This record gives sequence, C-alpha cells and structure tokens, in this order.
Amino acid sequence: MDTSSLFSLSGRVALVTGGSRGIGRMIAEGFLAQGARVYITARKAEACDATAAELSEHGTCVSLPGDISTPEGLLDLVTRFRAHESSLDILVNNAGAAWGAPFDEFPEAGWDKVMDLNVKSLFFLTQQLAPELRAATGEHLAKVINIASIDGISVNPGETYSYHASKAAVIHLTKRMALRLIDDGIVVSAIAPGAFASAMNQDARDRADEVVQGIPAGRIGEPEDMAAAAIYLASRAGDYVVGSTITVDGGVTYAR
Repeated sequence: MDTSSLFSLSGRVALVTGGSRGIGRMIAEGFLAQGARVYITARKAEACDATAAELSEHGTCVSLPGDISTPEGLLDLVTRFRAHESSLDILVNNAGAAWGAPFDEFPEAGWDKVMDLNVKSLFFLTQQLAPELRAATGEHLAKVINIASIDGISVNPGETYSYHASKAAVIHLTKRMALRLIDDGIVVSAIAPGAFASAMNQDARDRADEVVQGIPAGRIGEPEDMAAAAIYLASRAGDYVVGSTITVDGGVTYAR
C-alpha cells in the first residue's frame, strides 16, 4: 500500500465559493499547500482580489468575484470559470449567509436570503458545473464538498431560524446528491464546522474566551483544522466518504 500521495491535490483544480475570508479562505489555503490550482469567488470584488493576491504566495490562486445568490450571477461565474478551465476536480460550496431575529419579528427577506444562498445556489451551481466535474474524472474522482454547520445537527440558543433550516437541508441534500452523482464519478460529502473565528461567527472571533467554555476540546477551531478536513475529503483519502457530513467542532454537538 502506497500512502505517500493519499492527501495530495497536485495538479487538481478547485473552486471555493465564499473563498475570500473565514472558512472558505482556510480551505483555499489548505488546497494550495497540497498543490491544487484554486479559484475563489466572493460577492465583494475588492476583498476577493486581495485574498487571491495574498494566497498566490502559496500557489496559483485566481479571483473570480461574483454574486451567486442570483441565477444571473451564478451563470456569470460559471461562464468566467469556463474561460479558464475545461474541467473541475473539486467544488467547495461554502458561500453562505445567516440572519437572526426574534420569532415574532423574523422577516421573509431574512428567510429567502439565507435559503436561496445556502441551499438553492449550492444545488444549482453544482448542477451547472456538473459537466466540468464529469470531465475531471478519470485517474481520480471529482469531489463536491458542501459546507453545512453544526447548527444543522443541533440547536444553538440564537433565533437564526432560516440558518438552522438551511444547514439541516444542506446535510440531507448532500446525501441525495451523493447517491446520484457517484454514478458519474463525482463524490459529494459535507463538513459541519463548529466555532471558527470569522465574520460569520463573530462570537468565536470576538468572545473566544467565553465561547471556549462550551467546547470540550477547550479551544476555538484553527485554520489547520478546517483545511485538514477539506483536504481529506478532496483527496484520494476521502474517496470512500460518500454522502456523509464530517463534524469538525471540538465536541460541541455532543456537549449541547
């Protein structure tokens, strides 16, 4: 058994949505370290360009800014990606949004924004890029990694109704997509992160000392923790993980 290349991503092409910051950036940097050519997309062009420039110190990282929350923006991203590549080895559906409001005041806009980006865009971006994912299969399997959340598995105290619902949907949708796409040589799996410091998780970023009290591992997640899980799923090492969601949370889900 040769295990020397189990985690290698050398020569592979990856697209990470929401890749300019937070978990998306952690994953993009990890992929670069393992030899992948990485494209990142984010709604804010300036931030996306800046991150790609910084990450290019570690390998080839290309900025493709755009808003995939709308059908037009999603198709525009796909068109621009196709101008660069004819195949795609790894798609990370990380772009997401959250919304918190009391039950009696929770707005429909907060429901639609979160569900459209976290669930609908994830599905249709994968659908649109399926030809490129199929084109990548041959010597290795193509991978789709959906970023869910532990809030799709267990409940936090916040009134983030559409976020909870969307991430539970991502976990179940991952199973359905996986069973269909494995026939095409595409493996679909997911990651459910816990507390990682980011603009999305401001508590972990700004109140780490308090948040840590509820984490059995005794610390906030570090970039290496997220990168390692994504590299595992994206590489040969994760080929037999079909439809499953890996929880990366220091034990919070069980402690809750």
